[in-house]
Amino acid sequence: MQVHIEKANSKEEETAVIKAVEITDEISAAVELLEGGARSFAVSYEDNAYILKAEAVYYIESVDKKTFVYTKERCYDCKYRLYELETMLGGYFMRCSKSMIINLRKIRSVRSSMSGRIEATLLNDEVAIISRGYVKEVKRRLGL
Repeated sequence: MQVHIEKANSKEEETAVIKAVEITDEISAAVELLEGGARSFAVSYEDNAYILKAEAVYYIESVDKKTFVYTKERCYDCKYRLYELETMLGGYFMRCSKSMIINLRKIRSVRSSMSGRIEATLLNDEVAIISRGYVKEVKRRLGL
């Protein structure tokens, strides 16, 4: 890939043009960075509201119509549904089962199981199960 940088005369003249054959995760991450950094969204923990950056999220799970967001330190409640978060976060986040979205950047290792599923060990040593229907896409996005 070639990178060209030209000096602009003012802030208003600053632009970035990306020419790509396809929109990959890397291109999406570059666009996200150029547009102002990581996405963030509202969560709550013990009756306090927080703004959580997407990069801190390991995975998001839906249980009994409630959404929980897991980081390295704790589990937060979230008002959004999984499909809303999947759209909001994009990039390195993807659905790995009917009830879970995983951050692909937080995966340490993966291991195939006998049932056709994948066990993904995250950086915080938790294991997330990737359902058979999502295995092919996860492998593609991880480059396996």
